[in-house]
Amino acid sequence: MPGGRLTQQERRQIALGLADGLAYAEIARSLDRPTSTITREVMRNGGPSGYKADIAQLGTEHRAKRRKATPRQAVPRADGRDPEAMREYEESFVAILEQSGLPKMTARMLTVLYTSDTGSATAAEFVARLQVSPATVSKAMATLEGLGLIRRERDEGRRERYVVDDDVWYQSMIAGARANAQFAETARQGVAVLGAGTPAATRLENIARFMDFVSENIFRSAEQARDILKS
Repeated sequence: MPGGRLTQQERRQIALGLADGLAYAEIARSLDRPTSTITREVMRNGGPSGYKADIAQLGTEHRAKRRKATPRQAVPRADGRDPEAMREYEESFVAILEQSGLPKMTARMLTVLYTSDTGSATAAEFVARLQVSPATVSKAMATLEGLGLIRRERDEGRRERYVVDDDVWYQSMIAGARANAQFAETARQGVAVLGAGTPAATRLENIARFMDFVSENIFRSAEQARDILKS
């Protein structure tokens, strides 16, 4: 598998792949590159709808010149991990979370939680690490809490901490399944209002049946996966 920076020709192939509606994994296979490389490249340069090969190439050249002019000294990490490798990995993780629909700063904060050994952080720690305002932290945490991806707790100093649990994805999947079930119930209520047998009512009934099926399978699969992984 080739390493190093993407070439201009590879960036043009990425642009063509996006225009054809190909998934990042398909584009990556055609270039013999990791999917994370393609994801990071696209999200860093305008996203799937705004990616331009030539602009991405110019941006990369500009960043390279800037790094050469002012070389960055890697700050040793307290955990002993390679700072550069961690930075690259965190960027990849942020790009994946952005692709799933999270705002960039919210994705960065969730990445901090996922990749820390404690799985938790205070608002002050987020402010210091990411150079953001307390209001930005509060807004991002409210979003993540609403999605069921984090919880809040008080530490010994009575400070509020934001925490991700080991079964965070189980909780998120269950929350999603419940939302689907509520959607199905709402769609089914419309059948009586619109009149059974009408095209609109039939459409809503089909939506409700689909959502019921999906929700039931998510509930079952999430429970089975949690039991297997914890056994």
